[in-house]
Amino acid sequence: MPKAYWIASYRTVHDPEALAAYSKLSAPALLQAGGRILARGNPSQVYDGGLNQRTVLLEFDSVVQAVAAHDSPAYQEALRILGNGVERDLRIVEAID
Repeated sequence: MPKAYWIASYRTVHDPEALAAYSKLSAPALLQAGGRILARGNPSQVYDGGLNQRTVLLEFDSVVQAVAAHDSPAYQEALRILGNGVERDLRIVEAID
């Protein structure tokens, strides 16, 4: 099975405190679900009209594992705490085998 990548780009942060509380819960939940945090933070450089947005990149062993991590009770609790604190784009992409 090919690996999968979870890519989240944060368009707007409305509530930094909610984001901080989310981060405290989400990172352990995703790591426990088999995720590996490869990168997080603002881009070092953007090209081709790219946006300077906070981005998080995680690796999972499969799309099934990444989706299960998202749907897990621990991660759903983190999302509940985040609420409407951010606008973001989250996608799971299967790696090329």
